[in-house]
Amino acid sequence: MDIISILLSLLVLLNIMLAAVIVFMERKDIHATWAWLLILMFLPFIGFILYLILGQNLSRKRLFNWDGIEKIGLKDSIDTQLRQIEDGSYHFHSDTAKNNVNLITLLLRSDGALLTQDNDIDVFTDGIDKFSELITDLAAANDHIHLQYYIFRNDSIGKRIIALLTEKALAGVQVRVLYDDMGSRKLSRKHFRSLIRAGGEVGVFFPSRIPYVNSRLNYRNHRKIVVIDGEIGYVGGFNVGDEYLGRTKRFGYWRDSTLDYEDLL
Repeated sequence: MDIISILLSLLVLLNIMLAAVIVFMERKDIHATWAWLLILMFLPFIGFILYLILGQNLSRKRLFNWDGIEKIGLKDSIDTQLRQIEDGSYHFHSDTAKNNVNLITLLLRSDGALLTQDNDIDVFTDGIDKFSELITDLAAANDHIHLQYYIFRNDSIGKRIIALLTEKALAGVQVRVLYDDMGSRKLSRKHFRSLIRAGGEVGVFFPSRIPYVNSRLNYRNHRKIVVIDGEIGYVGGFNVGDEYLGRTKRFGYWRDSTLDYEDLL
């Protein structure tokens, strides 16, 4: 059997496997199922590529639907704050907030951005400073740690944070980690084995059915968020990786921005 026959056989096999995925796993409506089967039949190679790009059954509305907003009472808090601002009964703790009441109202109405007061915010533009402060805050956690990153590497800084999270989980702190499947494609749950055994929870955002292949890059979770005890929060740039501390020759010094928020009440 020559190389062309082997390649054609592999192509036929891939089409059969993809057809099985479409029929039995994706659960599309009957019209979409027949359409993709016909494309695979008459355009074997091109159809396979088209399916990887266009064929995943993912609803943007379903992906970004936040059903829990009412369960945690956030909607009631937003409505209450908006009503108090409109009737003049809301007490602003600073003149800056009071002078920007129109902007605050706009954000409440359009994005449900609840105004919080009496906070302290530090801005980090250097990865070493950011992770030094983050590690200090993680070590001081006594109730919960919720950590989410697009890129989480299994390098020196990643291993250090996992070891610290494991230590806190063993001490009774609730630890939850969420990382993006595409951004952290070299990471797996085995790297969090010690944390999971200690009682921590680890989740993967939007895992790919086909490893290393996921065309919906605009649906990736690029957030970098850490919440500690409901009082300290980190949001902004800097993923978890040595390159964000300027330790790799490829990227050199990495300049980014992260906000460290602390509730002073």
